[in-house]
Amino acid sequence: MRHEKMDPSCGEAVLDIAGLNVRARSGNQWHPIVSDVSLTLRRGEILGLVGESGSGKTTIGLASLGFARTGCAFAGGEVRFKGQDLLRMAPAARRALRGDRIAYVAQSAAISFNPARTLMEQVIESVVDRGTKSRAEARADARALFRLLHLPDPDRIGDRYPHELSGGQLQRVMAAMAMLPRPDLVIFDEPTTALDVTTQVEVLSAVRELVARFGTAAIYISHDLAVVAQLAHRIMVLRHGRLVEEGETRKMLAEPQEPYTRSLWAIRTFAKDSLPASDVLLEVNGVSASYGSLKALDNVSLTLQRGRTVAVVGESGSGKSTLARVVTGLLRANGGEIRFSGETLAASAKSRTKLQLQHLQIIHQSADASLNPLHKVREVIGRPLEFFFGLTGAQRERRIVEILEQVELGAEHLDRLPSEMSGGQKQRVCIGRALAAEPALMICDEATSALDQLVQEGILKLLTRLQQEQQISYLFITHDIATVRAIADRIVVMHRGRVVQEGPKDEVLAPPYPPYTKLLLSSVPEMDPDWLDRLLASRKQAVSDKAVS
Repeated sequence: MRHEKMDPSCGEAVLDIAGLNVRARSGNQWHPIVSDVSLTLRRGEILGLVGESGSGKTTIGLASLGFARTGCAFAGGEVRFKGQDLLRMAPAARRALRGDRIAYVAQSAAISFNPARTLMEQVIESVVDRGTKSRAEARADARALFRLLHLPDPDRIGDRYPHELSGGQLQRVMAAMAMLPRPDLVIFDEPTTALDVTTQVEVLSAVRELVARFGTAAIYISHDLAVVAQLAHRIMVLRHGRLVEEGETRKMLAEPQEPYTRSLWAIRTFAKDSLPASDVLLEVNGVSASYGSLKALDNVSLTLQRGRTVAVVGESGSGKSTLARVVTGLLRANGGEIRFSGETLAASAKSRTKLQLQHLQIIHQSADASLNPLHKVREVIGRPLEFFFGLTGAQRERRIVEILEQVELGAEHLDRLPSEMSGGQKQRVCIGRALAAEPALMICDEATSALDQLVQEGILKLLTRLQQEQQISYLFITHDIATVRAIADRIVVMHRGRVVQEGPKDEVLAPPYPPYTKLLLSSVPEMDPDWLDRLLASRKQAVSDKAVS
């Protein structure tokens, strides 16, 4: 049966934002990042905020908690939560609402948990400290939410530590933590960015069910329009901190009025040209790796030629990021061999030569987790220039600006801290830092997952141009099939730590598909509000047919 989104138009207004203005500091200058934005959100309604990186999506989401990031300040307007203006409320009263009546699910779960405490301790801490629930009640409710969010072993996963879960699993634990006190308003800030397509389907279904079941009002921030289409009752399109267009989801998808909106709606057409075969740069031979007793890689092998791109795809927890950690020497393998430019690499990065470190760079999935919050952009990109090439002074400064321009940032970002940039801008700084080393191989671990479609295409074109000019190789770890189609020469499909399919892109992405590859491809969202309902119905029917047979 088709899921009908409830009509919240007559529900209680939970959030009213009127004439919101936010500005950000860059050096001694202030500039607007949100200008005169207004919105109303009612109980049971999901509002989708979409737009390019830096469009103000997250700033508006944080303003809904009465919060502005470091380096930012409110410059006018009202943010009324159930009639109370958060911007004029006493700080203690405002803090009391956060994590209780207003919840926030951040883009990066990896930096949101304390690595020294179990997940259950952190999930239930707020409701227990506030006296909302007893410890036993909170633990039982958390397990129920873990089950609803399709987390593995829901009765015991809370006893594990953050590093023992994949990024997608951590993101779902954070969603459970947000929903535990049954808030009136939840801000979902790119909550499926880190998720593979199959896990994303489960989380989207669960988020929609949670909002409907508890009558929660929600803001869903995303650059993925197909994802927003499955959840949102209304969509607001933002650009440069201003409202471009707003409307009911089906109408917006069918008849976008503004040229900018239509450009966001466009399907990506970029695809790189095929390259001739070349010599082998990277060989992974029979590599296995574990986290304690948990085997994460099981006899994995692959080959990457110079100037080519191998895309590694698979579900959350399939071993993709573990493979990246082993190749870079951040995690020791239990067995097997890795050869780079004909040389066997030491298992630990600490034992590798300076030239090997320079030529093998990684762009991590989470920009927040890989940038020092106290270092300005100038220091982040300047460090590899000094370490590998000895650049100093004006020569170093010129090269930093050149790199910033390559990743579509400008000299005005030189003195910004990570907290003063959007998620997409921070990821471009990470890409710039890797480019500064002039590597032979770049491991891109979900390097474009935090970027909107327009910026993604620009970054992919940049990476392709660099590959053609400098013969850089890419090991591209991603859950985005559109990215795979655009940039890959070969595809490696991983499942539960093993390689289950490998071959040229055109062969792997052409039917007939092995069952697991078929599951991945069928889980790619479409720009159709009914897509998720059809997919869930077809899978339910398949399970029923299998049970009957």
